[in-house]
Amino acid sequence: MRDYWRINQQRLAPVLFLMPGLLMFVVYVIVPIFQSVDVSFYAWDGLGEKEYVGIANYVELMDDEAFYTSLKNNVIWLVLYMLAIPAGLFVALFLNQNVRGIRIYKSLFFFPFVISQVVVGLVFSWFYDPSYGLFNKVLGFFGADPMAILADEDWVTYGIIIAGLWPQTAYCMILYLTGLNAVDSEQIEAARLDNAKGLKLLWYIILPQLRPATFIAMVVTIIGALRSFDLVSIMTNGGPWGSSRVLAFYMYEQAFSEYGFRMGYGAAIAVVLLAIMMIYIAAFLYKMYRDERGH
Repeated sequence: MRDYWRINQQRLAPVLFLMPGLLMFVVYVIVPIFQSVDVSFYAWDGLGEKEYVGIANYVELMDDEAFYTSLKNNVIWLVLYMLAIPAGLFVALFLNQNVRGIRIYKSLFFFPFVISQVVVGLVFSWFYDPSYGLFNKVLGFFGADPMAILADEDWVTYGIIIAGLWPQTAYCMILYLTGLNAVDSEQIEAARLDNAKGLKLLWYIILPQLRPATFIAMVVTIIGALRSFDLVSIMTNGGPWGSSRVLAFYMYEQAFSEYGFRMGYGAAIAVVLLAIMMIYIAAFLYKMYRDERGH
């Protein structure tokens, strides 16, 4: 046995290190996914007997106005949440300098990442408050009337997304700061000798080397947009009149809230959410694969 280990140590060691994490991933991610798909074909309150209903839960979704509202809001989240990626890149480029006080700036921009979503939600709820919130104080300074952002059906989703962009931009910034440390300085110097600067230097030299960071930022941002629950729950609880619901929150309402306990219907919403997430990420992976093949 010792001789076998000594001969195959380099091949077996990575497998042994990966096994605990892989086992946890299978038990707590892969298995629950299949369990959710299975539950979506039943009418079940979570405690009693399951009643098989086939695709009835999915058929009901097609006529559920609240589901379409949640789906529309998730699309808005997906589109606008992508702003965190260029914003994080811009901040990372700004912070990737050797200037006086740069550590203080890094700490300030890093701060939103370390606080919880609950705190972010409470801070922005106070920020938007129509009576004493800073947002309406600024509007009043410019002579505009106060706006109850979180009570307005037309603006509430955008207000919550802005709150979510604050910590998400900080997360993308950290990814890009890490990536910038690995950028080949010799390529940059060679490009500068060829009179490449500004946007050309960024587009043709720096961004291609930041592709791994961009990939991670894109995937994490997509997942963050689609599973947006905390901020909606803290800031509006789905209101006003359900106009700020997203799929993750609607799933919770149907499966676990006092008006729900429809585990099968909630699982069907979760399966739809997973399908959207997988399609979006698969399309992005395919685009990256084609870009790599093109190079």
